[in-house]
Amino acid sequence: MDSRLPAHLEVQGIVRAVQADGGFGMVLHKGERDGGTILIVILENQSLAVLYERMPDLDGRRQWRVSKVQVTDNKQEFEDYLSRRMQQDPDVWIVELTVADRERFVRDNLSAG
Repeated sequence: MDSRLPAHLEVQGIVRAVQADGGFGMVLHKGERDGGTILIVILENQSLAVLYERMPDLDGRRQWRVSKVQVTDNKQEFEDYLSRRMQQDPDVWIVELTVADRERFVRDNLSAG
């Protein structure tokens, strides 16, 4: 039996957590309701975006990891990457969060899957 939380509930929880912490959360792309992959774009104080996605560890646990960082010289490349991910996997969820302290938010609110 799969013990993962349905994607739509996890996304709701993440958005509520960022709002409770004084930030802002918005779903940019809705994916498959129960099993879609979740990508989280975090903007820290309106700075460059950092993309997080769950990746498996050697022990089988799935941890949130940075998978892409927006660069100042080519911000459009980050947006193009997200567009390609949506085309490759229409079931993917993309959630954008604006937070005051990215590392603290990830540490305190994104649990291991």
